[in-house]
Formats: sequence, C-alpha cells, structure tokens
Amino acid sequence: MITADGFDYGLLGVTSRDGKTVAVYSVERCVETLINEQGMDSEEAWDYFDFNVLNAYVGDQTPIFIWENWQDIVEGEDDE
Repeated sequence: MITADGFDYGLLGVTSRDGKTVAVYSVERCVETLINEQGMDSEEAWDYFDFNVLNAYVGDQTPIFIWENWQDIVEGEDDE
C-alpha cells in the first residue's frame, strides 16, 4: 500500500481497488496539515495540495483523497 508522506493525520482508512489495498485520505485534513505543520497559508496549502498531491499518480495503488465536506461543494455548484 502506498501512503502519502507527512499526511498521517489525514488518513481515514483503506479500501480495495482492483484487488489492491489503497489508502484513503481526507482532503481537508491534508490541507490542514500543510497549514499547521508546514506554515503555509490557506491559499498556498490548497494550491500545493492540488498540484503536488491530489493530481499525482503513482501507479495503481495511488491513494484516494475524499472531501469530507462534500455537501458544501455540491451545494456550491448551483451557484455557477
């Protein structure tokens, strides 16, 4: 299983994808880690996470990142 270095606080659990165990992380908790442990401001943390973590593909065991507060995202789509 591949894990995301430095994001232990964001690890929610594991799941199975194509017969392989895959780590599952909270997007919000990972960004919170960047803010609290790396000293980034919110915008820097979101930009860094989006570019360097969320969109990184490291093979068929790439971790899954979920939005715990997905309701806010879905409700915001009506505004667009």
